[in-house]
Formats: sequence, structure tokens, C-alpha cells
Amino acid sequence: MTAVDFNTILPEFILAAFALAALMFGAYGGKDKTAPTLVWATSGLFLALALFIGLGTTGERMAFDGLFTDDPFARFAKVIILVSAACVMLMSQDYMQRRDLLRFEFPILVTLAAIGMMVMVSAGDLMTLYMGLELQSLSLYVVAAMRRDSTKSSEAGLKYFVLGALSSGLFLYGASLAYGFAGTTQFAGILSTLGGETPVGLTIGLVFMLAALAFKVSAAPFHMWTPDVYEGSPTPITAFFATAPKVAAMALIARLVHDAFGGIPGEWSQVLAALAVVSMFLGGIAAIGQRDIKRLMAYSSIAHMGYALVGLASGTAEGVQAMLIYMAIYVTMNVGTFAFILSMERDGRPVTDIQSLNMFSKKEPLKALALLVLMFSLAGVPPMLGFFGKFYVLKAAVDAGMVWLAVAGAVASVIGAFYYLRIVFYIYFGKEGEPADSNMAPVQWMMMVGVAAIMVLGIVNLFGLEPVAALAAEALVR
Repeated sequence: MTAVDFNTILPEFILAAFALAALMFGAYGGKDKTAPTLVWATSGLFLALALFIGLGTTGERMAFDGLFTDDPFARFAKVIILVSAACVMLMSQDYMQRRDLLRFEFPILVTLAAIGMMVMVSAGDLMTLYMGLELQSLSLYVVAAMRRDSTKSSEAGLKYFVLGALSSGLFLYGASLAYGFAGTTQFAGILSTLGGETPVGLTIGLVFMLAALAFKVSAAPFHMWTPDVYEGSPTPITAFFATAPKVAAMALIARLVHDAFGGIPGEWSQVLAALAVVSMFLGGIAAIGQRDIKRLMAYSSIAHMGYALVGLASGTAEGVQAMLIYMAIYVTMNVGTFAFILSMERDGRPVTDIQSLNMFSKKEPLKALALLVLMFSLAGVPPMLGFFGKFYVLKAAVDAGMVWLAVAGAVASVIGAFYYLRIVFYIYFGKEGEPADSNMAPVQWMMMVGVAAIMVLGIVNLFGLEPVAALAAEALVR
């Protein structure tokens, strides 16, 4: 390993060294007594590395003979992954401590998952991609089943593991086909074989890999694990599932289709468009009947991944930029929403029933207002920031000549608005009764109110997100 290679993977190396040191510190320092310290230390390291990655490097660098790529696209995704993971850990600590769920392994597993995600978005080879994917997945299997005394949590972990193993098998089969027909696993090598007529086997391999990655991003019809895992996992774990891993998986799909298969956009854009349409409509329609807010957020995430895939399906740099902007806004909205869900309780026990929010505005008017803003933004109601996320992806589809896809997205958005507005209806016009308590820690309060403010104030210039996303997209789509 040369000095250039080491400098390129320095953030990942720091996280790996920290995970090993934290494991030793936790094991010899009293195990769960060290958990709060480790949560704060891990979150601080994540935020520091996000700052370092965002401001410390420019241009594009390759490591290990093209196996690992460090470019503006990867750095954009890594910053979102690290910041969202840090926010989720910080706002989850109080919830987990009060319910005796905080284990010293939690921040270590999140760190290992973050390393996997960072490797995923920087992959320049199918083998590197798979290593990052499995490191993330194995960590997430464990945290999904972390509440060992809960049947639902164990069931969630087992379902996620079994279906995750199936998706890994699909990916490996697709990768083997790609290797067999291209003669290489490197993205640049695969791209160079696409000059003439594309072998049918290579296209089939791509379809298998996209199906496997659609599972990771919980796009329909590969979404079957999402509602059960979201409901069964502890709420802080659900919040983590809904944020950083989604960004990593979506960025990975973009990296694969553009870096390895950028020469045949006609083939993969059809697959992504089909996944987008099915996800948007299934997520929107299935969420209407949900009464548990965590299951509702699961179907919401399925629909939102559909909208992000609309941007990728356009096959253009504008589409990648729209996807990046959408994912940044989506993750921010989810952090604020789960900050509130974490605080929902009755008689000291967590509740997730939507009807427990009946007339919540009378009890907590400021929190109700912040939740209204978040629900409006998730629904894409102007002038909230969520509207601009959908506007960007639909515009990218129109500009790429896929007007039908943009129309489908607009129709699905109208359907999806129903279940978000129903929550607002319960909060302000529901049946009289005793609404759920909202016992918020200061960090949760700051997250929720801060995100609600961002949804309103961000409409001015998206906090400078647009030119940064454009730079990241240009680095990927050449």
C-alpha cells in the first residue's frame, strides 16, 4: 500500500481503528457503563470526519489500482451518511438509556456499518462493492435484533438476515455473469467492453445486481422486509435504517450504473423506471391502511426511494444531481420525524399508534406545529423543502424525455399526501381524549425543531446544496 492509497482511505482507516479501540475500551471498561461515552465519542468522530471529508479534499483520487475511488460524488454521499448516523445516535441515547437498551456494542456496530457504507459509495470494482455491502449488512442484521428479550425484534433481525442473504446471492450471481462476459470486475473494464453490441449475459447480470441493490434500498417489489423490520426493531434502530443506509444504497446504484454500465443507459434506465413506479404507488397506497407510525414510515420510505429512483432513471447528470438533493432532504426530514417518534410514550412506555396523536396540538402546540411542517414536507406540499426535492427529480425525468414517469410520480405524490395529512388531521382535529405524552430529551427537541426550521428556511437557496450536488453529479456522469 502506497502513501497515496493510505491517504485516500484515511477516513475509513480512522473509523476502523476507532471501532477496534472502542471495542477494547468497552470490554475492559465496564461494558454497558461505557456506552454513553462511546455514543458521544462516535458521534463526535463522525461529525469531525464529515467536516474533514467535505472541506479537506478536492478532485478525484484512485487507490489500489482502481479498486477504490475518492471523488466529489463519494464525498457528498459520505458526508450525508456520517452526519445522519451521528444525529440518529445522539437523539437515540436518552431513549435507549431509559429503556435499558443502550449497549456498548451499539455505537461500534454503527461505526462498522458506516465503514461499509463509505466503501460502497467509493467502490471501483465489484469485489470492493460486495465487501462494503456485506460489512454494512452484517452490522445491520445484529442491531435489528439487538433487543434480545423481544420476539418482534428477534423476528425482525431474522427476516432481515434471511432476505438479505437472498439478495447477496442475487448480487453475486449477477456479478459472476458480468465477470464472465466482461472478463473483469473493475467498473472501468466493464465500461470499456460496452463499445459494440452488448452481450445478453452482461445485461442479465446487471438486472440481477440491480434487483439485489433494490432490496438494500427497499424498493418494491423487493420491499417485503421493510415494514416488519421497521416495526420490530427498536425505534432508534428504525431511525438509523431510514437514513444513512438508504443514502449509501442509492449512491451505490448510481455508482454501478454510471461507472460500470454508463455505455448502455437505455437498458438500466428501463429497470430503474419500473422499480420507481412500483415503489411510488405501492408505498403510497399500502401506507393508507397503516395504524402504526413505524410501519407507516416504512411504506413512506419505499415511496420516497421510488422518487429518488426517478432521478436516476433519467440517466443524466441532472438526474444524479436531483437524486442527491432528494436524498439529502429525505434524510433530514426523517431525522426530525424520528426525533418526535422516539419521544412518543404513555405512562412511561413507548407508543406508536397513530391515533394516540388525537388532539396532540392542545397539549403540545409547538411540537404539533413542528410535526405539521415535517408532514407537509414529507408529502411534498409547497413551499416546504420536500416539495423542491420532488420537483427536482420530476424535472429531471421530463428533461430526459420521460414525461410519463414524471406524471406517474405526480399522481403517486397526490396519493401519498393522504396518509401524511391524516396525521395532521389527528393532531389538530382528532377525537377528544388523552393524547400521548412527548417526553423529549434536549437533543431530540433540537433535532425536531431544527429540522422543521430547515424545511421552511431552506427554500431560499437550499443552503447551497444545489451547486455541491451538481459538482458531485458531474464527477460521476462523464
